[in-house]
Order: sequence, then structure tokens, then C-alpha cells
Amino acid sequence: MEESIQPEDVVRFAEAFDAEPRNLLARNAVAQSGIAAAAMNRDVVSRIDHTYSHLVETPEATNQKSSGRCWMFAGLNTLRLAAMAKMNLEKFELSQAHLMFWDKLEKANFFLENVLATRDEPLDGRLMMHLLSEPIPDGGQWDMFVNLVAKYGVVPKAMMAETHSSSKSGPMNAVLVAKLRQCASELRGMHAAGASVEDLRRAKQEMVEQMYRVLCIHLGRPPERFRWEWRDKDKKFHRRGEVTPREFFDEFVGMDLEDMVCLIHAPTADKPFGRLYTVEYLGNVVGGRIVRYLNVEMPVLKRAAADTIVDGQAVWFGCDVGKSLDRDLGVLDLDVYDYELIYGMDLRQDKAERLDYGQSRMTHAMVLTGVDLDEDARPIKWRVENSWGTEKGDKGYLTMSDAWFDEYLYEITIARKYLPAELLDALDTEPIRLPPWDPMGSLARG
Repeated sequence: MEESIQPEDVVRFAEAFDAEPRNLLARNAVAQSGIAAAAMNRDVVSRIDHTYSHLVETPEATNQKSSGRCWMFAGLNTLRLAAMAKMNLEKFELSQAHLMFWDKLEKANFFLENVLATRDEPLDGRLMMHLLSEPIPDGGQWDMFVNLVAKYGVVPKAMMAETHSSSKSGPMNAVLVAKLRQCASELRGMHAAGASVEDLRRAKQEMVEQMYRVLCIHLGRPPERFRWEWRDKDKKFHRRGEVTPREFFDEFVGMDLEDMVCLIHAPTADKPFGRLYTVEYLGNVVGGRIVRYLNVEMPVLKRAAADTIVDGQAVWFGCDVGKSLDRDLGVLDLDVYDYELIYGMDLRQDKAERLDYGQSRMTHAMVLTGVDLDEDARPIKWRVENSWGTEKGDKGYLTMSDAWFDEYLYEITIARKYLPAELLDALDTEPIRLPPWDPMGSLARG
């Protein structure tokens, strides 16, 4: 057999294509309407139902706009439910720009510390290329969210509103990335010239101050204290007076974030279930909590999520949102597009294969706010609070089939009490360290 494609091969391919009427029909439909419209499965569309047996009451969906802050929006969307309950509010939103500011500053410092830690690594090695590929991304993970809240607290959105750069972060990020790569070059150059660690850290501190200046220009300066007063949904007026962001979290949110644990479902051969994992060089706050995942089998993860919702609590989760999603309808369903009918070929891989071969990983974080359980308490579908505004789906809320949950949901956060007793001890073990490029090191940024 020839190694290259020969003219006679192309003739054979063309004859086979033209001989199958379905190919011609598919070509005409896709060329005219696009693959999404041509492959849309009307059976799935006809059964879309936004009714659930168990529902957490939530306000209007938020909008991250043109930024990769889904993980932050999802985290704050869970916190705001506690705040609304404490203050008897019908609607409320916490400032995403506030946490974005501190996340960017901390990530800049985290990156530069990693540059110092790897100053003897070859510049063209895989580790350095990985670190330099994305010095200060918008994306994040649950433990990174907890780090920010623990250190900087939260503020109502009115106290630090969105700016052009928080809602459209690309231009700001381009400046930050360019400067950080320049800083990395400078630090490695100083080290090569014999500078001491103390001199390198002094230079790094000046670099972090420059990052602070850029962030203030783009996002504004976060409030150190602010005056808080509100009128609740019963029209009763309340005045707290001056409060710090940390005090605001303690008094008006009060969630025990230290009690929350991350469960993942990664059924690959290199990650046995029941073990704790972390990812090297993944984080945002130097000295903060590291990213930690407990890998569990899907029934364990699913039961924990359902039990949390039945108890009236929302669930932060990470998934591969771009797979089998119809954005306009707001539906996540394995059968929403019938690609096999269009292409006449099988595109399926199992979950482990998709992770191992780069076909899937966590890309987006949202919040589970409802579950539809059958008579035997088995999930049928799930309600999802997204952060893409209110225009799509059910006013910004999506519906997720239980089969989609199995295949493309990778991570949830729950309170420890929802974890089976036999798995609790694993939380106190030393986590297995995964390389930075492991699929579980991906950041939610959808």
C-alpha cells in the first residue's frame, strides 16, 4: 500500500460518496444550515422539560460576558444564596470584579514564584513551556476560589461593579501576560548573572507592584471598608455600618468553606478511585490551600450531589460544557445531535479514552440547583444555573440529562457529611502529585 494519498484513491472516495444518497442529503443540509441545525435530534427537543422533583430556589442568572470567570461566578452564586437567606433578600449579587482583582494579583505572584522555583530548569523544557504558555489565566478551580474568599472576603456587587475589562478581559490579560513573560526573562537573567535569592525576591516584589497598578487601572481599587445597608424583601430597612470584606463574609454569608471537599470522576488507569490527588504548579495564592481532588466512582459522586440538592443546597461543579450542548435551547444531552446519522460513522469514545487522548476535560464551572428523581430516587435530569446571561435556555438555566452527567461532568464540591464514611479517611492522606499537564489540571474558563 502507498504511504501517500494517490489520485486513484481520491476517485474511489468520490465514487463511494456519490453512491450513497444519504451523503448528498447531509451535504445539502449542512451546507445550507450548518451542522447543528442539520444534526438536531427533534426527539430530544420535544422532551425538554424544566420541571424537577427537587429544586433550590435561585435568583436571576448572572453573566460573565467575555471573560473566563465561570468558576468564580459559580462560586459566588453558591455564596449569594446563603447571603440572601441571612439578609432576607429576593435578589442579590456579590462582586465578581472584586475577586477577579485579587485573583489576578495572586496569580501574578504565584507565577513569578514558580519562575524562581524553576530558575535552573531548561527554558525549552516541557515544564517551562507549560508555565510560560499561560501565566495569568482567567480560569480557576474550587480550591483557588476558597483561597480568595478566605484571604480577601467578598463584597456586594454595588461596592465594586463590573468594568469594561472585567467583562471583556482579553486586552487586560494581553498586557499582564506580556509583562509577566518579560519579568520571567528578567528574573532568569538575574539568576544566570549570579543574583542572590534575596535580590530576586526584591525584584519580584517590584514586579508584583506593577501588576497591582495595572489591575487598579483596569478594574479599580478594591474597597478596604465599605458602608453596608439594605432593605429586605419585606421592605424592612437594615443598617450595618462600616464593614471589611472579610467581616462581610463572616456576618452575611458564613458558609464553612473549609468543610467543603472536591470530588472528581476520572476513570483513567493512572488514577485509582478512593485516592486523593493534587496537580503540581496549579494554584493562585502562595501559601494557600492546594488543589485537592478525591477521585470517586460515579454513583458516589452522583449520590452526594443529589443528597445536597434534596437538602436545599446548591452544588458547584465542573464539566466539559461544549460537548452535546445546544446553547440556545439550554440543553446538555448526549443525543441532542445525531452526528452518526449525518456522517455515517461512529464518533464515540468512553470517558477514560476521551481524557487520555485529549478529547475532553473540564472546561466550565456552573451550579447544580435542581434534580428530578424518579420513584426509586434515581436521577432523571438536573437543573443547571449558568453564568451566560438570561437569553438562552430557561432564562439562563440549562437542563442536563443524567446520561450527560455521567459522561462529561468531572468535579463537584460538597460538604463532608455527604461523603460515605469509608472515604473520609482518604481526605487526610498525602495527595498523589499529578504533572501540570494532566487533564485534571485544566481550569474552568468557559
